[in-house]
Amino acid sequence: MKKIFCLMLSCLCTLDAMEYRSDESFALECDLKDPLASLRDEFHYPENQIYLCGHSLGLQPKKAAVLMQNELTAWATLGVEGHFKEDAPWYSYHTLVQQSLAKLVGANPEEVVAMNSLTVNLHLMLVSFYKPTENRYKILMEAPVFSSDTYAVKSQMQFRGVDAEDSLIIVAPRDCEEVIRMDDIYDILDREGDSIALVLLNGVNYLTGQFVDMEAITKKGHEKGCVVGFDLAHTIGNVPLQLHDWNVDFAAWCSYKYLNSGPGAIGGVFVHQRHCENDGLVRFAGWWGNNPDTRFQLHLQPDFVPVKSADSWQISNPSIFALVPLRASLELFDRAGTCALRTKSLLLTGYLEYLIKEIASDRIKIITPAERGCQLSIKIEDRPEELLQTLQQAGIMCDFRRPNILRITPIPLYNTFHEVWQFVNILKSHLNT
Repeated sequence: MKKIFCLMLSCLCTLDAMEYRSDESFALECDLKDPLASLRDEFHYPENQIYLCGHSLGLQPKKAAVLMQNELTAWATLGVEGHFKEDAPWYSYHTLVQQSLAKLVGANPEEVVAMNSLTVNLHLMLVSFYKPTENRYKILMEAPVFSSDTYAVKSQMQFRGVDAEDSLIIVAPRDCEEVIRMDDIYDILDREGDSIALVLLNGVNYLTGQFVDMEAITKKGHEKGCVVGFDLAHTIGNVPLQLHDWNVDFAAWCSYKYLNSGPGAIGGVFVHQRHCENDGLVRFAGWWGNNPDTRFQLHLQPDFVPVKSADSWQISNPSIFALVPLRASLELFDRAGTCALRTKSLLLTGYLEYLIKEIASDRIKIITPAERGCQLSIKIEDRPEELLQTLQQAGIMCDFRRPNILRITPIPLYNTFHEVWQFVNILKSHLNT
């Protein structure tokens, strides 16, 4: 695993030599030389649009419909026997995506499982990993954060009789700043770490696009005796991860963003091997988390015995129809390779940043730091919703977070340099009128 990570880093060292140009021919040349260009044809792409919204909902892999039809046909022709058919049996279908997910998050296959939705998975992780005591009961989170995370955490605290008003610590950007300083996270851990039971942060912040140093945060949190987990909603499939080697306790994610698995798609979790092997760790139990060899001996198995993997956090059998699009998408990630995707991601987003800065307008400001994935967040200082409407009328699909943040995300699997060039020229044309 470490060897793969080092190889990826060596691939990126050539980026320093990249010299961008603002002419259209440069973008077209980059697309001609792009080794991943053919992957775009593997997706259904909205007609007459430049789609820069993959951080919100990824595009549909064309193979998803083929695989879905296979399972619909199996259901129609085999009925219940489809659970044990030779080709991709439903009984073990979730294992078909384990290897690919493990590669994306830097884990052993037994440390990951596709299940449920993100917030449900966060609740299940909090059941196991938030264990407040009289002296250690606080949770450290960030701001801004997607509201569902806050709802989950506060309700878990309430369920345990912990007052969130006094026990939820929020690290936020300093006044007049846009992103969180890592030193502020460390200072909080130094100051209050002995009373913090859980550190729960986002790997990549949904609003600003900031990619935090997950390895350093985990190390610091563990030094203070805290459990450390991450929400990977905007992280998985976006930036390289090594969760096992970084010693992260747990993580949870959705897969409808960068993993292109469709609206309301199945989510997933990572649980470090040391916890998977801990039978005494409290879990909410269900029949899909026990030994698959004895799973159907229902009346003979009155006590839950967790299988020694992340599978033990499963409660019910997963939806096959939710797993199918994920399987189709992950095949493309495997085909592309982590190194090539990250390299193109940095080049595309770097090109976007370069062109925006060339505009030199006081009306726009990039707030995403250099530590990032595909996303650039732009603060619009004047008439932001008017700008959004102009972009939409010009065929640009991006998204807007009130009061004035525009999120632009060129995805390496299917976006092009020329699309980035077109977007910025449309943006510039509006700002200049």
